[in-house]
Amino acid sequence: METRRTKDEERRTKGEKEMALSTQHSAPRYHPNRLGLIGWLAGGRWGIERYVYTLHRITGLGILSYFLLHIFVTATRALGQNWWEGAMARVDHRVFHIGEFLVFAAFAFHAANGIRLVLIELGWAVGKPEEPVYPYRTSLNVQRPLLAAMMILAAILIALGGWDFISLPHGH
Repeated sequence: METRRTKDEERRTKGEKEMALSTQHSAPRYHPNRLGLIGWLAGGRWGIERYVYTLHRITGLGILSYFLLHIFVTATRALGQNWWEGAMARVDHRVFHIGEFLVFAAFAFHAANGIRLVLIELGWAVGKPEEPVYPYRTSLNVQRPLLAAMMILAAILIALGGWDFISLPHGH
């Protein structure tokens, strides 16, 4: 014999399902990085600080890549004069000279931004702490002039290094 549900039973069943769903979502949930690499690169609404953060990561990876290539080329010296001369002949190309300048520019930016980050982390560049009263005040008004100074310093270093790369002959 087929049983028919009353409206009360249906409501109770629906309520139990809603209760089960609500208890599943009451605990903190893990959210995977849905944006992947795009989220890592995109600044979106975060402003200049996010772009500087991303550029700091990219320059760090570029410096690491140069370091590994430099160790490889320098290690050929231990294999003998012929190996060394062959390795130096392979890297004596215009592309590598441009790459050296890009590594220098990356180093200048990375170093200047690293100094800025150390000053902020030590609390020397964020101002005096205040009692956290809503609406909370941000320290960006203190940090942005330091960011501008860091960008100017990096630009000066890159310009001086660029002049050096242009004026001095390479590979001779």
